[in-house]
Amino acid sequence: MKKYFSYIFVLFFLDAFNALNALNANAQLKTFSGKNITPAQLDFFVQKQMDSLGMPGISIAFINNNKIVYHRTFGVSDVNTKRPVDDASIFEAASMSKTAFTYLVMKMVEKGVISLDTPLYRYMVYPDIAQDNRYKLITARMALSHQSGFPNWRYFEKPDTSLHIKYGDLWLKFIPGTAFAYSGEGYHYLAQVIAYLNHRDLKTLDELYQEEVSQPLGLKHFYFSGNDYISKHKAGGHMNGKRNGRPWPVAFPTQDSTWFGAAGGLHTEAMDYARFLIALMSHKGISEASLEEMLKEQVLMPKDGEMYKEVGYIAWGLGLAIKPTVYGTIYAHGGNNGGFQSGFEYLKVKKTGFVFFTNCDKGRFFNSNLSAFLMK
Repeated sequence: MKKYFSYIFVLFFLDAFNALNALNANAQLKTFSGKNITPAQLDFFVQKQMDSLGMPGISIAFINNNKIVYHRTFGVSDVNTKRPVDDASIFEAASMSKTAFTYLVMKMVEKGVISLDTPLYRYMVYPDIAQDNRYKLITARMALSHQSGFPNWRYFEKPDTSLHIKYGDLWLKFIPGTAFAYSGEGYHYLAQVIAYLNHRDLKTLDELYQEEVSQPLGLKHFYFSGNDYISKHKAGGHMNGKRNGRPWPVAFPTQDSTWFGAAGGLHTEAMDYARFLIALMSHKGISEASLEEMLKEQVLMPKDGEMYKEVGYIAWGLGLAIKPTVYGTIYAHGGNNGGFQSGFEYLKVKKTGFVFFTNCDKGRFFNSNLSAFLMK
């Protein structure tokens, strides 16, 4: 008799599971324009984009009413081994790391550890730029909104030859707070200050991030420094259709996976980042005032710049780009580590958005095409 009831229970469970899958397959997803599409239609769009762009793999999630209503993985982690991308696959978030790091900074602001508008040198002198006293103007607000005046990365961006800057030295492009210039260096400096104020360094700052952000928000795999899980499950990056061998994103000759990469070191996948995005936009773990500070226009974008002309970003908040549309304001960020590219867009008025990660150099095109598709 017990076996009979166990058998009936299993059949009931399987019927319920299959019914739920059928419901999900026929569910309606709301696009930015308010149009209904089915998961099958979004599947078709993604697969067609992968074929036309030559993308090896992708992890993607879609949000409606602050709930994850769609999640898929497609393709392979490595074109050589043909290992498939699955729910366990980990990607480099690239510059989408900046939004996730900003959340930690806002928590530190709320705890009184740091102020957005106190010059950072008052917390920690920065020897890398000590030769230029103008750096003493830099605040956390400026670093998070790309007004620090630093280059993006000192080793990748050449200074004006008239400045006579030695290769590898840090310099200022303008007086901090007077203009916009996208800069990972600003985030790198701020991460060192946050670490210092918490009696840590860049090799132990991820422990704080796990305690303050990942664990409270239920983010299972949301790491800024390397670990065994990443080593086992990380997808391989690809450039021009070929596997590249770079194991970790670095901006400095001595950097490795033990560093906390505030500007581009986050490793995760679409489900966890979607969970983070929902938590952020619901100001879970931070105050509504902190979220509004992040979403506020901190600096206007130069109208002759690529981000304004080609992407439509009109301003930058704290850790977020701001793009107006006919359906409301979209908050967004892209990521580009070469062999890994990613993106998210979130229409706050409709609580709708997407996030994706690719293991190739075609993600920026996919981001543009997906955004346009959801606007139709």
